[in-house]
Amino acid sequence: MRAEIITIGDELLIGQVVDTNSAWMAERLNECGIELFQVTSVHDNREHIIAALDEAFGRADIVLTTGGLGPTKDDITKHVLCEYFGTHLIEDMRVRAHIHELYKERPDVLNRLTATQWLVPECAEILPNRVGSAPLMIFHKGEKLLASMPGVPYEMKIAMDEQILPYIQQSVFSNQQSVILHRTLQVTGIPESSLAILLEDYENEMPSDLHLAYLPKDGIIRLRLSSYGGMTEKEIDAWFGRLKELTKDYLIADTDEPLEVIVGKLLKEKGATIATAESCTGGKLASLLNKHAGSSAFYWGSVVSYDNSVKEQVLNVPAEMIKTHGVVSEEVVRIMAESVRKLIGTDFGIATSGIAGPSGGSEEKPVGTVWMAWATPKGTYAECFHLGKLREQITDRACMKALIGLLKILKNE
Repeated sequence: MRAEIITIGDELLIGQVVDTNSAWMAERLNECGIELFQVTSVHDNREHIIAALDEAFGRADIVLTTGGLGPTKDDITKHVLCEYFGTHLIEDMRVRAHIHELYKERPDVLNRLTATQWLVPECAEILPNRVGSAPLMIFHKGEKLLASMPGVPYEMKIAMDEQILPYIQQSVFSNQQSVILHRTLQVTGIPESSLAILLEDYENEMPSDLHLAYLPKDGIIRLRLSSYGGMTEKEIDAWFGRLKELTKDYLIADTDEPLEVIVGKLLKEKGATIATAESCTGGKLASLLNKHAGSSAFYWGSVVSYDNSVKEQVLNVPAEMIKTHGVVSEEVVRIMAESVRKLIGTDFGIATSGIAGPSGGSEEKPVGTVWMAWATPKGTYAECFHLGKLREQITDRACMKALIGLLKILKNE
């Protein structure tokens, strides 16, 4: 069972909007046993859309389109789909009633352009879109299927989970689904090339229908083991067990969850809390720790001490210490971590201070130098890292190093 995604909109091709939909959809399709074969982005252009549809139907069983369903002139997807499937628009009273209910508190929205939203292709099956005005449309082409959804991410996600995927699973395609299995672990502290050498014999022994992918980012390498229909759960788990044993010296997680989620779960299990004191990362670490629902159980707050005056007045770092050692130093981050832990009243405190560039470096402390500290109930630990030359790369890597350090401490303590 193969699927393709076509994202429609000029804004995607000029970089005005980043396509985050496709990655999310790919993950959900895999969970349902449907292999994503290709993602295509096209202009709001009739000929371009039609050509993309022809090519997608030539390769895939399921075609998913997003975007171009608004009421304005630049949104032409519905009209092109009518032409492609040889049909015309008709008024759908259910969609009309839904739109009136959706905007009952905003009568100014119910104008002549909004009224075009309840016009739908006659041959399409219309599924409810409970959070938006654009109808969800299902078209059939022989034994193949096309589902058209809005491009707004939150609308698309609800449409996929509540309507499109259940429809696909309950349709004739369900009998053709193969089982796609993935297992992922995460390692750190070893270069990708060295890891490949370590796993060379393992990869040579793998059966042909088993695949190992290396996915490095910010100092962490995800190893994804995949089987596309050729293995049972027991078989892939056996291979995954061998992989874990081979990488045990570098293993930090045996799931594909974001590191901040793994850390959060461990903090919850221990009933522990944390606060952050950030300089070079500027609140990015705090953003990661409170990104997911339920983070209030363990994450209590932060002090973004970018200026020295904040370090001195809020975190009680002595001015003389800064003068003597510099803000990017072990001495300073230790006090920052201990002070924020005491100030906010948490079990743990993390501090970061570094030179993110592009200027400010020296021969002794070049751009990319980052000191960080972890204040714990059993003491304070500090470490210096050199994290590259690019500002965003440095701050992203610093956040990952901070989380990795905390994860190790939590497991050891």
